[in-house]
Amino acid sequence: MEDRIRLLKKKANQIRKLIIEMLAAAGSGHPGGSLSSADIIACLYFDVLRYDPKNPSWPERDRFHLSKGHACPALYAALALAGYFDTEELWKLRKLGALLQGHSDRRVPGIDVGSGSLGQGLSVALGMALAGKIDKRDYRVYCIMGDGELQEGNIWEAAMAVSHFRLDNLCAVIDYNHFQIDGRVDEVMNPEPLSDKWKAFGWNVIECNGHSMKELLESFDTARKVKGKPTMIIAHTIKGKGVSFMEGVVDFHGRAPTEEERKIALNELENNEASKGKE
Repeated sequence: MEDRIRLLKKKANQIRKLIIEMLAAAGSGHPGGSLSSADIIACLYFDVLRYDPKNPSWPERDRFHLSKGHACPALYAALALAGYFDTEELWKLRKLGALLQGHSDRRVPGIDVGSGSLGQGLSVALGMALAGKIDKRDYRVYCIMGDGELQEGNIWEAAMAVSHFRLDNLCAVIDYNHFQIDGRVDEVMNPEPLSDKWKAFGWNVIECNGHSMKELLESFDTARKVKGKPTMIIAHTIKGKGVSFMEGVVDFHGRAPTEEERKIALNELENNEASKGKE
């Protein structure tokens, strides 16, 4: 377990550094939610998911859908590190005609469905999971949603349907960083009590520290063992995690770092990786 955790922490830090680099190069984008979801995505792509980067359409692969599509820099970084495409593509983020656009795009190897309009992702995951059951395939489906996104009614329609069809092959994750573009989630439209709501909709609910690899691994392992109902992992995270001046700052929901901020952020992340290596 310790070796797995050490590897995943390193991957998450690499993802964070790439997020900062590519957003600074693009001059636009969403660092806050990308950084908060980096640990979850690292855990999925470098331990949990079954996939083959040389065969992105492999029928037996696990499915992953990033419902909060504006956090795609974290996903693009993971896909590049996993071998789906060359890391050089990352520096073309948001450029006209480039492979990597500002929201996840299905032209990108490893992405099955594009995302942009919030609230639709759980319905996409529902379709994938239901297809797996109908086709009698044993793949699992994972979906990451934002907390502000839970204000969309479509999420709750999908929540009811997923439970109704007893889709135990679906595991959703809420990146609960408490901020959305307009401010604090609980001030815009408070989603609490979150755990009680998902339980009332018939889901198995797990709460964890979304920056603890140990807790994330244990949560995904537990979800895999649950039969007869879907699992919701409420991952408590920090907006802008890993970069001190971005943490908990709503301005960095959708503002790319300046050149000076890029240097400071990368220096912090480098120091963080060095200190982790000494643990």
